[in-house]
Order: sequence, then structure tokens, then C-alpha cells
Amino acid sequence: MILPIYTYGQPILRQEAETLDGDYPNLKKLVNDMFETMYNAEGIGLAAPQVGLSVRLLVIDADAVSDSYPECEGFKRVMINPEITEFSNNTVSLEEGCLSFPGIHEKVSRAARIHVRYRDRDFNEQEEELEGFTARVVQHECDHLDGEVFIDDISPIRRQLNKNKLNNIIKGNISCSYKIKPVK
Repeated sequence: MILPIYTYGQPILRQEAETLDGDYPNLKKLVNDMFETMYNAEGIGLAAPQVGLSVRLLVIDADAVSDSYPECEGFKRVMINPEITEFSNNTVSLEEGCLSFPGIHEKVSRAARIHVRYRDRDFNEQEEELEGFTARVVQHECDHLDGEVFIDDISPIRRQLNKNKLNNIIKGNISCSYKIKPVK
């Protein structure tokens, strides 16, 4: 089932998400719905707060960008309660967008390499060392679980330059090719 994606201005996008336990109701259905929603919106990552649920769950399928970023080939993950335990000191600045911020793309500086610990869709513990664009996608989605969004990491001048776009998102004056839940 395709879920509406919550856009900028929705309070849930600024809340710290709660830890999930193995008894979360209909977890597998939620994971499938999140993938379906993400694919429908042509995204490569989606966090539960973006579909109105304040829980620590994200889905990623970055294979669509593997032509530009070979490390993304076959990179499909369900991450429950992800925790980034290490960030490299070296950073890379690249343009990012977000399904909750239609029409906005900005350069964001992120750690080039991370170590992440999480539970998979079967609630088995996993640990991975990620670098390049896979590390970027995981950092972006984990930020959502902490109530942070990518525009928090852009310069004040760039935020000011996007002010009209941000206000239009809040007012619902946007057009999307996917189902959204704007602020009312």
C-alpha cells in the first residue's frame, strides 16, 4: 500500500523516533508498504517518520544510482533501530534531495565512511562498514530518526535562498508526482 509522504513542516519530522521492539505490530507489512511508497516516489531511501510513524525504521534501495555510484549496486537494506557508531573524519560534500522536501536540492557535507549497527527485517543484529554514497544515504535517513533534516546542514545563506520554496511546501503550494501529506 502506498502511504502519503509527510512534507516539511509536519511536526513528526522534528521528533526523535522511538526504538522498535520485535513485537511491533505488522512490521513486515510496514516494511513492504515503505518500499512500495519509496519506489512509487522514485526515492532511494525512506524513514518511518516520513510516513507519519515515529519509530526507528528505515528502508533503502540505492541500486537506481549505481551507474554513478558503483558501491550502491545491490544495496538494499531494512534498518531497524540503526545506530551509527563511527564517523570518519574526512567528509564529502554532495547534492542531496529528500522526498519530504520536493523541489529542493542542496550540497550537504557528510562523513565519507561510517560504521552502523542495526537490526534487519528479521530482527537479526547486523553491523556494516559503509563508504561513499551508501554511507551518505544511511546518514541522511538516520538523521530523520533523530528529528533532523538535510536542510539543517546547509549554510544559512542557502537556507535563506530556499525560504520561498520551504514556505510553499508548508503551505501545500507544491506539485508532486507522488502521494504527500502536506501541513494543513
